[in-house]
Amino acid sequence: MKRFLILSIAALATLASCTKEIAQVPDGYGAKEFVKPNTPYEPDVSFKRIAYLPAYRALTEIDTTALDDLTHVIFSFLKPKADASLVLDDSKMTVKNAVALIKRHKCKAIIALNGDSKIYNTLLSNPQSRQLFIKNIVTYMLENQFDGVDMDWEYPNASSGGDVTFGIFMQELSAELHSWHRTLSMAVTAGVYAGPVREGINQAAIDACDFVNLMAYDGIGWKSNPDHSPESLANEVLDLWLGEKKLPKNKAVLGLPAYGKGRATGSTTDVSMSFKDLLVKGAAPTGTSFVSGGITYYYNGIPTIENKTITAKTRANGIMFWELGQDAAGENSLIKAARKKL
Repeated sequence: MKRFLILSIAALATLASCTKEIAQVPDGYGAKEFVKPNTPYEPDVSFKRIAYLPAYRALTEIDTTALDDLTHVIFSFLKPKADASLVLDDSKMTVKNAVALIKRHKCKAIIALNGDSKIYNTLLSNPQSRQLFIKNIVTYMLENQFDGVDMDWEYPNASSGGDVTFGIFMQELSAELHSWHRTLSMAVTAGVYAGPVREGINQAAIDACDFVNLMAYDGIGWKSNPDHSPESLANEVLDLWLGEKKLPKNKAVLGLPAYGKGRATGSTTDVSMSFKDLLVKGAAPTGTSFVSGGITYYYNGIPTIENKTITAKTRANGIMFWELGQDAAGENSLIKAARKKL
């Protein structure tokens, strides 16, 4: 009897040990079958603090403590092939490690897609290939434990019917993602120039999204301003999307650049430099422009980022940085400065 009791205790101890190990495995890790939630989808309407994390960034290139000041990190980019299969950009960080890093800092992990417009136009215009494309996106998202999808096709074009097919695609993708309680977002042009690119994003696409990242940068020459992302541009972008494009305020996320941009005299080609590299070369963290190699780089220093964050808090429902690897570390971090203003 005593021997049986000892064996029973040992068996229970072994079972408890196994149970503990299983509990430490991340939910869904290695799973190939998934069960949809049976409760209604509830959109997250809280203020969002977002940064993109390109796959080509190594862990050593980013200040991971900045993730503590974010709510979402968008890992980029996944691209469609002509057969609707998906391929990740050349990566210095595995998807598994990227997602683990993001979630370790209590952020939502989003996978972003961009790619060739010809491929998108072909896939989206055919109902069968469109459904296969959606299926592959959702499968990739689930298998890699992402919390949502961000569409960064630059850009659907109304002159080729891209507005219609993109709207249909986004509606169908949204329905599938929401059935899994996952989010759908998109990154869009600043929209200040009228034309088929601006009209490529229609109401159907806007309605399908949980939030929309407004790329209020890369605007060199807008109203003859050499600064590619001044505060005035941020307000005009919000005017356009909230007004003419009927984007709801609770879906609007204002894009902020963690880099400077300029042009050599007489050139029409833009050149850029990360905010952290500008500081290394001697630029002031509180400045707005810096000359290096004969080129004036215009950038958003800490005061500009603070002011734009206040604008976003008042007029929108989030901020987004392109991109995590270009921000400075420590007290000069633009991401940290934005969080402090909130």
